[in-house]
Amino acid sequence: MVSTGSSERDETVSFDDEELILVDDEDRELGHLSKARCHEGSGVLHRAFSLFVFNHDGELLLQQRAEGKRLWSLCWSNSCCSHPRRGEPMEEAIHRRLWQEVDIEAQLAFLYKFRYQAQYGSSGAEHELCWVYLGVTDNEPRPNRQEIAHWRWISPAELDVELASRPGDYTPWFKMEWTRLRSEFADELTRYTR
Repeated sequence: MVSTGSSERDETVSFDDEELILVDDEDRELGHLSKARCHEGSGVLHRAFSLFVFNHDGELLLQQRAEGKRLWSLCWSNSCCSHPRRGEPMEEAIHRRLWQEVDIEAQLAFLYKFRYQAQYGSSGAEHELCWVYLGVTDNEPRPNRQEIAHWRWISPAELDVELASRPGDYTPWFKMEWTRLRSEFADELTRYTR
C-alpha cells in the first residue's frame, strides 16, 4: 500500500550550496564542494549514506523521491539516503537526515561501504562513497513533502518480485545495495526481516 502519511510536513532541508565532503577511494577526506557541483557532469566523489529501516514485522520502509528532485525524481528508493555535511560526523548525519525526511528515530547499525557512479542523462550523476546502515523503528513515517512523494512498507519477498519485474522504477544505488544485502549480507538482513 502506498501512503503519503498520516500527516505531512513541508520543510526545505536540502540546499544546493551546502558543502559535502570530498573523499578518495579509501574514504579519506580531500576537501569540500557544494552539493550542486558534486552532482554535475559525471559527478565528483563524495561521502554519502543509505539507510535501510525495517519495522518489527520485518518490512522495509521505501520512499518515492519527490518530483522536484534533480536526480531520479519519482523513483522508489531505500528508507533514507543523503550526505553528511562539512564537519558533520556520520553518526549525527544519519539520525539528522532520517528525522528531516521521514520524522522517525531508529536504531542504526553500520554494515559496509561501497563506491559507485550512476549517470542520470544530462542532469548529472551520483558519484559516492556510500556507507550502508540497517535499522529498526517503532515509529510511523511522517514524510517531508520536499523530499518524498510517497512511502510504504514492503516485505523482502515482495520487493524482490517488484525489482525483477520493474527495475526501472528504482534508483540505481538502491538496486546495488539490495542485491548485496540479499547475497553477501543475508545473515545480517535476516535479523531485521525475521
